[in-house]
Amino acid sequence: MGGRITRWLSKSHPAVFTAYAMAASFATYFCMYAFRKPFSAAHYNGLKFFGTGIELKTAFVISQILGYTASKYLGIKICPEVTRRRRPLMLIGLILCAQLSLLLFAIVPDHLKVVAIFFNGLPLGMVWGLVVWYLEGRQKSELLLAGLSCSFILASGEVKDVGRVLIQHGVGQFWMPFATGLIFLPIFLISTWLLDQVPGPSPEDEAARVVREPMAAEARASFVRRFFWGLLPLLLVYFFLTAYRDFRDNFQVELFDQLGYADKSAVFSRTELPVALGVMIALAALNVVKDNRRGLMAAHGLMIGGLLVMGLATLLLDAHLISGLAWMILVGFGSYLAYVPYGSVLFDRMIASTGFVGTAVFAIYLADAIGYTGSVGVQLFKDLGDPSATRLAFFRTFTYLMSAFGAATLLLAAGYFALKGKPRAVRPPAPLPATAPSSRSTETGLLRG
Repeated sequence: MGGRITRWLSKSHPAVFTAYAMAASFATYFCMYAFRKPFSAAHYNGLKFFGTGIELKTAFVISQILGYTASKYLGIKICPEVTRRRRPLMLIGLILCAQLSLLLFAIVPDHLKVVAIFFNGLPLGMVWGLVVWYLEGRQKSELLLAGLSCSFILASGEVKDVGRVLIQHGVGQFWMPFATGLIFLPIFLISTWLLDQVPGPSPEDEAARVVREPMAAEARASFVRRFFWGLLPLLLVYFFLTAYRDFRDNFQVELFDQLGYADKSAVFSRTELPVALGVMIALAALNVVKDNRRGLMAAHGLMIGGLLVMGLATLLLDAHLISGLAWMILVGFGSYLAYVPYGSVLFDRMIASTGFVGTAVFAIYLADAIGYTGSVGVQLFKDLGDPSATRLAFFRTFTYLMSAFGAATLLLAAGYFALKGKPRAVRPPAPLPATAPSSRSTETGLLRG
């Protein structure tokens, strides 16, 4: 905590600190995706899960999400409690476990690969919370978290492009995820060390955004009780929104094929780069809003706007007014504009607006646990409940439903926190008794007490 880089950052210009923290956190989480998403760049055509109607790729996706979801439930307890000193070692340990699981994915028989990919997802779900710990509770948290959020938007497309290149150069589709992880492992180790040099929030940060502290079980229960009726609509939307975002992410290969882009190179990167830039600009703009209650309302406004963009873009596609590529960019932008604040600015502003002493990491992991549970359900529904529909047709219908339902429900959450976040009236101090000592030092001591 007192290293040379840490001391330099503590005294550096805010712009220098922001650039450093943003770059280190971006690189760390970007590399995590090299251990999570490359497997989805392959088709695994013609392979079924134990002779059922479930495609093997769907089984892989669900199995990894199950592991990732279990990680989020574990993270509800572990991530809010982890100390600063343990964070870097925990980050490295989680990634090494994920990479070992990718090795098992490559070498075990096909029917056991589903188990291997489950254990790949199991450690990775806690990486986000550990990285957010370094960034939350600061006056520049919107900028920092916006940069961090861009990492997984861009990384998902980039690592899939790397995976496809490896397959084109002869790497087998089951060995490709492990090979991709090996490429990014050294970068992850360096970026994690750099991230751990970031100093904690300054006294000015704590005054503006409330002190951030680890949360034991009693504090976590108190948070849920206090904000239950506002959290309920937020988590309900996130249940379906995570499933939507995951479906688009995991089946981009199939969606682009059905849209007519099967032979286009680097199509994932071309799609996700404008999405990432748009989301980053929108979230960074929240930093202009200094009042925490207004900032929380602005975050809700961005999320609702994103959901409406998804519906409008699909209407334009159905009217043949935009291309399939433009549609994928717009629904990606809209869905991430609604999705990303859950893992970054939404709960950070909620903590600051309401004055609850704790960490946004707990609320993030509570939402993620519920969200990824929804993702599993939607994946199964597609293959078992609606097997005749193409993935593209299913996704279009899902977009319309998500847009209408999500926007309406988020309006309810915004109304709740607009009332909950209002500053409470402060009762003026009682007048000092007539017999009180007239000394200025004694009077000051009484007022402070």
